[in-house]
Amino acid sequence: MKDDEPAHEQPYVLDDPERLKALAHPMRRRMLTLLNLHGPATSTTLGELLGAKTGTTSYHLRQLEKYGFIEEIPERSSGRERWWRRTRVLRDMRAPHPDQLAPGDRAVLEEFHRAGFEEDRALMERFPAAYRADPGWTWGSRGLVRMTKEELKAFQEEYVALLLKHAHQAEDAPPDARPLYVRLFTLPADADAVPADALPADEG
Repeated sequence: MKDDEPAHEQPYVLDDPERLKALAHPMRRRMLTLLNLHGPATSTTLGELLGAKTGTTSYHLRQLEKYGFIEEIPERSSGRERWWRRTRVLRDMRAPHPDQLAPGDRAVLEEFHRAGFEEDRALMERFPAAYRADPGWTWGSRGLVRMTKEELKAFQEEYVALLLKHAHQAEDAPPDARPLYVRLFTLPADADAVPADALPADEG
């Protein structure tokens, strides 16, 4: 844990459909990733990296600022050139439970998940080549376990706390630290279970 960080960070729940909508846009998601990877940037530099017009990136940056995902760096901005960085305090963002949204807004939550898992699918496709190139920096884990809902919730909280404990901000990372994509998700396995009467008969 870093000296200037609280012992326990409060989760930032995205229960505002407009905030969810802001993060469901593919270009905004890529912009946030670039700001995480490369640090502060202007609309011009982001446009060059994304192959987009500066007016387009400026619009999306303003949307991200509006909902608190990025902030301007006043001391680096001058004239029409504005520098942006990720908001430091938003390290533990979580999707809301569907019941926290009005029924008419739940489609936004589904789009938010769809956009995120499209990115995850692309990362998974890169995994074999990344592991072959540098297994020391590439790790994956799979399993099938049994937990109660309360135990799964406790596991989630301990996992997030462990991740934040070992994660560095870009400005305080040691020289040999690298940015890493980290993913974890769980799904109920019994939804895929084969009915007992569909299993082959025991011929023993």
